[in-house]
Amino acid sequence: MSDKEIKPDNKDIEDNKIIAAIGYVSILFVLPLFLKKNSKFAQFHAKQGLLLFLIELVSTWIAALLWPFLVLAILAALWGIKSAMEGKYWEIPFVGKLTKKLNI
Repeated sequence: MSDKEIKPDNKDIEDNKIIAAIGYVSILFVLPLFLKKNSKFAQFHAKQGLLLFLIELVSTWIAALLWPFLVLAILAALWGIKSAMEGKYWEIPFVGKLTKKLNI
């Protein structure tokens, strides 16, 4: 929102800036959202806190799903380093077949 859309109410801001700030701390957005329904300032920040919380949830969920692949990639890289140092060819499962298709 632009400054023209929101008329600052200095009393509202002063009275609610702490709870508005708390609204950015994870699920605590519910405090200003439900406890300060009459405060435009607290509601503004609570709604932004809500959206950030949802982004955090989705990001964490995606990261939780992908972390096993990251661990496998690190282990494969370590095994690849070992194989290279031993002078051996080692084709990484799945990845090795894909690299054969690269025309670099």
